[in-house]
Amino acid sequence: MVDIHSAGTFPLAGRVVSRMGYGAMQLAGPGVFGPPKDRDTAVAVLREAVAAGVRHIDTSDFYGPHITNQLIREALHPYPDDLVIVTKVGAVRGDDASWIPAQKPADLVKGVHDNLRNLKVDVLDVVNLRIVTEESHEPSEGSIAERFAALLELQRQGLVRHLGLSNVTSRQVAEARALGEVVCVQNHYNLVHRTDDRLVDELAAAGIAYVPFFPLGGFTPLDSQRLSQVAARLGATPMQVALAWLLRRAPNILLIPGTSSLSHLRENLQSIQLDLPNEVMAELDAIGKTAAH
Repeated sequence: MVDIHSAGTFPLAGRVVSRMGYGAMQLAGPGVFGPPKDRDTAVAVLREAVAAGVRHIDTSDFYGPHITNQLIREALHPYPDDLVIVTKVGAVRGDDASWIPAQKPADLVKGVHDNLRNLKVDVLDVVNLRIVTEESHEPSEGSIAERFAALLELQRQGLVRHLGLSNVTSRQVAEARALGEVVCVQNHYNLVHRTDDRLVDELAAAGIAYVPFFPLGGFTPLDSQRLSQVAARLGATPMQVALAWLLRRAPNILLIPGTSSLSHLRENLQSIQLDLPNEVMAELDAIGKTAAH
């Protein structure tokens, strides 16, 4: 079995976790909606991840909706004392599987209670405020103070231990930090999607975890071809190389690759063992710089 701690560790929510975590989004049905094709396999994936040493699981009650949290509860409850479950609020799902912003304070309160119920816990480890708009899936400027304050109130009530942010700008991170502690930021970031380069480094200096999603999202066919060529030379998969690059990129980056397959879970965990020499890192960085222009 892979030594998951060889990926390094980082503080999260008052604990120290391996930098290799697991994202539960893909456990739901197609389009992150409805039940999984194979519920037993979904449960097995969660149990194997934890057995391998994963102690950071990312989820949300709007995955399914409710499905991934119910699977996590079925597979892992009662939870290990050192397991950190990070969830997020800020959206709901329509009957047509649409993603609908749910950003009012009352919506956020309801989202927290939905997560508490479906995960079967009295307090949530970490809740990320996911900023969602109807206009764009990318971060956009605008005050988040009222929304973050609503979650701070739930934290004061003892329903949430720690707070994070998702799909936000650097200015919004600063705004939230002026109101309360932020333990993690979860944004779209990978080898070719480098908008957050400066934010990653700012958070590293502050000791705050950065959690990238879509490790292969936004690649052009040419980007993918170049990555595949590097992976072939290393005897690895493109996903393994993308994950290994993220681990090398900054010490505060925590990975949450998602899969509903046991074989893919094992492949993702094995990326920890992939050594990227400096010349390969330079080649990968060049792909990212080319993609940015």
